[in-house]
Amino acid sequence: MDTADIVETPARRRCGSEDVHRRLLNESLNYRLNRAAIENLAFAYATGQDQPSRTEVVIVPVVVHVVHSTDEQNVSAEQIDSQIAVLNEDFRAINADVKNVPKVWQGLVADARLEFRRASVDPQGNPTDGVTRRRTGERSFSDDEAVKFTARGGADAWPADRYLNVWVCQLGGGLLGYAQFPGGPPATDGVVITHTGFGTTGTAAAPFNLGRTTTHEIGHWLNLFHIGGDDGTGCSGTDFVSDTPNQAGQNFGTPAFPSITCNNGPDGDMFVNYMDYTDDAAMVMFTHGQILRVEACLAGPRQGLIPTGTDPAETPPAETQPTETQPAETQPAGGR
Repeated sequence: MDTADIVETPARRRCGSEDVHRRLLNESLNYRLNRAAIENLAFAYATGQDQPSRTEVVIVPVVVHVVHSTDEQNVSAEQIDSQIAVLNEDFRAINADVKNVPKVWQGLVADARLEFRRASVDPQGNPTDGVTRRRTGERSFSDDEAVKFTARGGADAWPADRYLNVWVCQLGGGLLGYAQFPGGPPATDGVVITHTGFGTTGTAAAPFNLGRTTTHEIGHWLNLFHIGGDDGTGCSGTDFVSDTPNQAGQNFGTPAFPSITCNNGPDGDMFVNYMDYTDDAAMVMFTHGQILRVEACLAGPRQGLIPTGTDPAETPPAETQPTETQPAETQPAGGR
């Protein structure tokens, strides 16, 4: 657990997804094999060997696990719904600030045809509002996955083949959020967001108060990499997407167009992309190439989200109450 250096509102975006990805690659042969198969399918889509066949808009059932040590961290239903609203705009490319995309890239703006709703049926088939609440004795969490286990002060995941698990908690060390790429263990599958970077109201705080941290992390959950390629500030990395310009590392804050690196002029870095590191106000788009990777993800590791019958994500009755569990004893950082 990270119980020191708690920062309520980080000044710069910090995402832990690549750290989690590298850790799993080092620790798990099964993850390495899964990732190879997932990337082979993504390559087939990128090269036209396979074609997307989906015609419908997919509704993604979401369960939000609110893990809080203070009343302030126990984010409201209003704050949760503000985040869901942002996701539904961003992934359908109907966000008002998409107009800020520089003209040269406006033709690349893509609609993922994904919509998100709080789940209305829990794993046992009972009515739910798609929110669980857990009072914890932990002051903050890190990217060590503890928040995803009741025995470690967090909350257990719902079945990852049926739900998008989102954990909202206090993250420490300046961490805004992290996700698990597809192909990892079901018990840790989902995204984690610090409560001050979640939604657009309540505890959400500038410059991460427009809900884009969750958009970014769900991008990872759908197999998108950072646009800078994760090779530091070099120009040899890749996000495996052909229509995102090569760039030297990640951008921060709110850059001005053009921001040129890696000899990518005259247009420079696509810092308006959700998979960069800019402030919420600056990231406003996915590209067609990125959404092609999402399509491959939905045809492969996330195919359980494609509806085959009853939609489990319809809006629940207003009187349905969230689940609240009591804190467990604090566990050592290394144990589960």
